[in-house]
Amino acid sequence: MAWFTFVSLFELRRLQSRLDRWLHSEQHNGIPGRVLNFGQRICIAADVASALDYVHNQLTPPLIHCDLKPENILLDDDMTARLSDFGSAKFLSLDMFIPESLDDVGGTVGYMAPEYGMGYEISVGADAYSFGVLLLELLTRKRPTDDMFVDGLTLPIFSESMFPERVAEILDPRMGHEEHQGCAEVWTQRYIVPLIALGLSCTVESPKDRPGMKDVCAKLSAIRDAFLEHRDDD
Repeated sequence: MAWFTFVSLFELRRLQSRLDRWLHSEQHNGIPGRVLNFGQRICIAADVASALDYVHNQLTPPLIHCDLKPENILLDDDMTARLSDFGSAKFLSLDMFIPESLDDVGGTVGYMAPEYGMGYEISVGADAYSFGVLLLELLTRKRPTDDMFVDGLTLPIFSESMFPERVAEILDPRMGHEEHQGCAEVWTQRYIVPLIALGLSCTVESPKDRPGMKDVCAKLSAIRDAFLEHRDDD
């Protein structure tokens, strides 16, 4: 159930493992070389999507997280992802909040939807954008604030420029396809291309053109389940 992807105060003490450390640290808890495999990454993405689907579509009024990023995703011993830090979160209401600047949002540069600070209302589409950036980061291990992203180049724009023919070139080289016993090309076309496409759909410029997290969650779950079923059959 979706509510298992949130963090209670009781659980917080044992959830010391943050997603950003797994993605970007050369060593984790003093142990070098520990990395997330593809199966773990797709399951983490599915957990986060499930949490966002819950706060967007099951709460009344809907809750917008407003600061989705790897630092705010905690992992337990089973590598189940929990969404944390709702300090910037805002409930949607009839009296909509319209930020006048990026400082009013409370999010993080690189993950914030481009419409923030441009007179747009806070919306569920902003969380969808942040999730799209997160999904691309999970697959490429490139931070959206990487030094290469200058002069208008962003992680989504970079990923789109390589999609789909050269998508294998932008993947995190530490994320092998060993879990999938077929060739790398089959693995890429069957799982990676749909995942990159999903991330790109979430990061389109117009918030009204982004998919809702219910659809994102359904698509991601289908890709995850297909991968896990194929892996277990090998």
